[in-house]
Amino acid sequence: MSGPLPVVEARGLSKSYRTGFWKEPIHALVALDFAVFPGEVFAFVGPNGSGKTTTLKLLMGLARPSAGQIRLWGRSPTDVDVRARVGFLPEESYLPRFMTGREALDFYARLYRMGKRLRAERVEALLSQVGLADAAQRPIREYSKGMARRVGLAQALLNDPELVVLDEPTSGLDPLATREVKDLIVCLKQAGKTVIVSSHLLSDLESICDRLVILAGGCLKRQGAVVDLLTETHRTLLEIEGLARADLEALKTFVAGRGGRLVDAPPPRKTLEAVFLEAIGHTGETPNSQQPTANTKRQTPNINA
Repeated sequence: MSGPLPVVEARGLSKSYRTGFWKEPIHALVALDFAVFPGEVFAFVGPNGSGKTTTLKLLMGLARPSAGQIRLWGRSPTDVDVRARVGFLPEESYLPRFMTGREALDFYARLYRMGKRLRAERVEALLSQVGLADAAQRPIREYSKGMARRVGLAQALLNDPELVVLDEPTSGLDPLATREVKDLIVCLKQAGKTVIVSSHLLSDLESICDRLVILAGGCLKRQGAVVDLLTETHRTLLEIEGLARADLEALKTFVAGRGGRLVDAPPPRKTLEAVFLEAIGHTGETPNSQQPTANTKRQTPNINA
């Protein structure tokens, strides 16, 4: 029995640029193959200049491949019906600075030909969702970079898209807002959305992604399920509480007798993110600490200002 058809599929996807008539072309992306399936969070990971943004531009139809092809639901990214099913947050959000946050979102909603009532409902809901309800009447030129990023995120969700594409979504956000953007991505997944995200901040993606691609120099280095890429099959991690030092030595002897070696036994450590959130009194669970059940109430968290 065949599995689900991919939402996005690329085969031999390549992109080169020429910086001058006589100069050699710059290969931004080289023969990339990948597929993204419905309902998963898929990530592109790599250093700056690795080809992440180039891949997303090709996916969105903002650039044409030099070779290979990319398809969304089996169709061209430039297909009008396909574009209507996608929400996109670019790496840089170029917003009308003279407009207020509410006016900007209303303007973008008009481009989707939304009726007045639906437009107002979507704009107000998203302003609250991204934590800008109290700043909605201020002009965007007075917004911080993080606040402007939230407007861009709200804009990407205006059309209730099936596929959400986020390029560096946590750029300019503080640790609390970054955490809540990750929570939002998980809630989008729970609502049945497919999410593609790119970042060079590995900690932003490790806890929320199902599968990822690692890029460097425009080339594919590794790809696969996050759990498979992170699991060291030749090592076993034990968590033991209340063990006396003498018993620990006995455990080392037992392990050695079975042909193994107890490499280290340091006390457990929290992540810096967990310490920060505890310090400011934010006690939310890690986004994927528990898989949602069929009866889980799907709610999108409010991103506090």
